[in-house]
Amino acid sequence: MTPIHEDNESYWMQTTALPSFAPLTADTEADAAVIGGGIAGLSTAWELTRAGVSVVLLEAGGLAGGVTGHTTGKVTALHTTVYDTLRNEHGEDAARLYAASQSAALQHIIDVARDLGTDCNLERRPALTYCEDPEGVKALRAEADAARAAGLDASFVTETGLPYPVAGAVRVEDQAQFHPLAYLRGIVEDLVARGGRLHENTRVTEVEEGDPCRLTTSSGGTVRARHVIVATHHPVFDHAVLATRLTQHRDLVIAGPLPSSLDPEGMYITREGGKRSVRTAPLGDGERLLIVTGEAFTPGTGWDTEAGYARLLSWAQERFPGFEVSHRWAAQDNAATDGLPLIGRMRAGENLYVATGFAGWGMTGGVLAGRLIASLVAEAEHPWAALYDPGRSGAVLGSASAFLKAQWETGKHFVKDRLDTLGDGTNGPVGTLPPGAGTVVRTADGPCAVHRDDRGHLHAVSAVCTHMGCLVAFNNAERTWECPCHGSRFGVEGEVLQGPALRPLERREPTDL
Repeated sequence: MTPIHEDNESYWMQTTALPSFAPLTADTEADAAVIGGGIAGLSTAWELTRAGVSVVLLEAGGLAGGVTGHTTGKVTALHTTVYDTLRNEHGEDAARLYAASQSAALQHIIDVARDLGTDCNLERRPALTYCEDPEGVKALRAEADAARAAGLDASFVTETGLPYPVAGAVRVEDQAQFHPLAYLRGIVEDLVARGGRLHENTRVTEVEEGDPCRLTTSSGGTVRARHVIVATHHPVFDHAVLATRLTQHRDLVIAGPLPSSLDPEGMYITREGGKRSVRTAPLGDGERLLIVTGEAFTPGTGWDTEAGYARLLSWAQERFPGFEVSHRWAAQDNAATDGLPLIGRMRAGENLYVATGFAGWGMTGGVLAGRLIASLVAEAEHPWAALYDPGRSGAVLGSASAFLKAQWETGKHFVKDRLDTLGDGTNGPVGTLPPGAGTVVRTADGPCAVHRDDRGHLHAVSAVCTHMGCLVAFNNAERTWECPCHGSRFGVEGEVLQGPALRPLERREPTDL
């Protein structure tokens, strides 16, 4: 049995490496600058380049090393129970547009992979949203009806390919799954061949709006571009507006070999039990890779990640006897409070664009974002524009309860975490902190985040997130510091792993504790 990859590297990142690119160290110009090298950023850059627009893409880390590299690689227009919600809250036309846009993105991926000759293990499979509890059947029947009315080939079924009984399921035929990094490798190679310029390890630290806009980077180079697309998971250059309409969640993923004879031959998801998602990928030699996702949580809340992995493994082994983990990782995403992604101009009349809020469905969401934003840059009419417009009318008021709940949670962490009694750095939690653990303590210089590594050495940084000042908490499985307000993640030395934070946590001297 393959040993578990305890570094939390995803199977996709372990098996496919994308081309590498040097940081930007000089000043340059382009028609458009894309910030972010995940599927949304790369798709947007590729679509723009195909349209004859000169593009510079800037990625703070490595290409597809964030959300995209940690996805499960499902390509589907069935997103749990979104259609009944859309029909009730936004109307039937919105549900139909959503289905059409997501389905078009799915087909676009298939067409692009074929046209570029990309071998990305793309397989056509049905997608199913199911429940084991009979109490959930009524909602799934409503979802099947809503999805069918929206234009999907949807039906309500009680039999599936899973090796355990379900009470009911929504089934949509002819969806897809793939190796996301293998797909993006084809995109990157074609993007470069068309003249696209890509730079990794180039964090954009400031955007000065204008015509052209001016981008400042941590690597020393600057970019002048008329159009700027922010595809950074969280809209890092718009704190005041869009950040208030996004909630963060993180999901754990485990994967391991499964005999091909036990393949459930579909993509399955349920919201029961902290969410569970199941699908397989080809391995060869009579085996498939079983991928199980779940245990959704808000980053930075002190949630016991190791315990979550244990629950997820127990669930998988109960339903797939003999299953053993070879890989584990975690995926983070955000969702808009009104349930629809935010894709388009950040503000009317400006040339700053955003793509975010995919709610865990970024494979289709990122691809449709690329097509939509390329159309907006060309000042062309697009049937999806109004649905996903970040400034859409009633986006906040129409989801007031979700919006207010998100703001309450942010405010609660900002204030409550400071009022809670923190341990004393001298004779409190730090003195008894075991190897591999982390804690936040009170010091004369303010809250301090302290981690003891496996060799017993202490690492200390400020516990105040550099984005908007909330206090971070420790993730004991990934050994990272995470912010509960907007999902920023930092390494134990304070380095930024995931935005919206742009600056690292301030280093502290462990000897001062």
